[in-house]
Amino acid sequence: MTLQEEIARRRTFAIISHPDAGKTTLTEKLLLFGGAIHVAGAVKSNKIRKSATSDFMEIERQRGISVATSVMGFEYRDVKINILDTPGHEDFAEDTYRTLTAVDSVIIVIDGAKGVETQTRKLMNVCRMRKTPVMVFINKLDRPCKDPFDLLDEVERELQIKVRPLAFPISSGTTFKGVYNLYEHNLSLFTSDERQTADASTVEIDDIASSELDGYVGERYAAQLRSDVELVDGVYDAFDREAYLRGEVAPIFFGSAVNNFGVRELLECFIRIAPSPRPSVTETRAVEPAEPKMTGFIFKIHANMDPNHRDRIAFMKICSGQFERNKNYLHVRSGKQLKFSAPTAFMAEKKSVIDFAFPGDIVGLHDTGTFKIGDTFTEGEKLKFTGIPSFSPELFRYIENADPMKFKQLSKGIDQLMDEGVAQLFTSNLNGRKIIGTVGALQFEVIQYRLEHEYGAMCRWEPISIYKACWIESDNAEQLADFKRRKHTNMAVDKHGRDVFLADTSYALALAQENFKDIRFRFTAEF
Repeated sequence: MTLQEEIARRRTFAIISHPDAGKTTLTEKLLLFGGAIHVAGAVKSNKIRKSATSDFMEIERQRGISVATSVMGFEYRDVKINILDTPGHEDFAEDTYRTLTAVDSVIIVIDGAKGVETQTRKLMNVCRMRKTPVMVFINKLDRPCKDPFDLLDEVERELQIKVRPLAFPISSGTTFKGVYNLYEHNLSLFTSDERQTADASTVEIDDIASSELDGYVGERYAAQLRSDVELVDGVYDAFDREAYLRGEVAPIFFGSAVNNFGVRELLECFIRIAPSPRPSVTETRAVEPAEPKMTGFIFKIHANMDPNHRDRIAFMKICSGQFERNKNYLHVRSGKQLKFSAPTAFMAEKKSVIDFAFPGDIVGLHDTGTFKIGDTFTEGEKLKFTGIPSFSPELFRYIENADPMKFKQLSKGIDQLMDEGVAQLFTSNLNGRKIIGTVGALQFEVIQYRLEHEYGAMCRWEPISIYKACWIESDNAEQLADFKRRKHTNMAVDKHGRDVFLADTSYALALAQENFKDIRFRFTAEF
């Protein structure tokens, strides 16, 4: 295949949602229909012994939530699909925001009973900012839900985007019968209880005006569906793919991921309308996927994907050209030429070595501690991809060693986990103590758990009163030195040696900004 053909057949997307909307369950079912797995796992279930493919960390299995983005690639109808399943919990939003820099489109999952929730709005803002095309899957139709038309209005209002249903449910809750596919104009009804595999038998009805429909769903539901479809066609404009690709309209699908309803419709439509890899922005120019030379950037680092080997994997998104195993590439930040003997493709924590990768693919690179999030690889050109954010933490605690015999393990663990971007490490100029800053409280639990179970190190947290951490820089060297001298007790350095001001109150921060006009106080640091 030519490079152009390889690009055209790729779809790289993230699945995002508020916690517990069914995002990981939907990922499982997409993998199931794609033939990547044969039995779907459950995120929380006593009946199903297999856990979700994308929740491979021990803490994820115990808590029933995703705490890290996982990457899964598979082939479906000659289309190469790369799914990035992201954490829904707001405490891990930073991982999700960074992941959105590496995808070409997004599927948003919404709980049909709860409608649009806080985290969904925040994530949609990021998609809107980047003009990322979004599809919406309204899930859990097997439970009592809001009226479908009310849900459509709510999505349009809350997410500030035009909508166009491409599937429509037949009732909901205990009387949920199935989903009518408005895009293909056919109806799939599952006639068996086989929910964990893809072999559930389906009935295809091409014309909803036919009396055959009444025989399957009953006269009442058949009449309701006919009037709903008529209303949809009357109220909403015909689907415009170009408007979807510009991020102006969101196709809507309904279903129940846990029961396999509506998932195949979503997947079939997705491979037809979703964008193949798009241009990527750097500080100097836009990089087109079809350029012959390879470029890519690291958007995530994960320590201990295989706890037996203590390995670190850097996730690189290929932006252009063809990536080849054992070929030298320029690591732009260090200026060194590096080659990779065992680059991997992913199926959550399962990895397989690959020889080639193309734009849109996510490649795992073995990392000995040299890479940082945001690092760029090229065939010689000095590029830096933009828009990979690191946010100012909201919560702060001192981290202390709870086992003096394990000092080395703790130090290594903190070092590696901070490289993942799960939290930020600051070292106080006053006393040299290490301070961890996070976006949410749950991250402290995850760090403590992973230090103990992955590094054999014990830590304890001690309180510290900090209002905000901000990176400082100035062209006025004298004023900067004066500021650092006066605020010595509140100064720290981050993991990369950059100066950070730890303001203890909002008043102290406002006063500092007022008195030191030549200093720039920044609340996000681009990697």
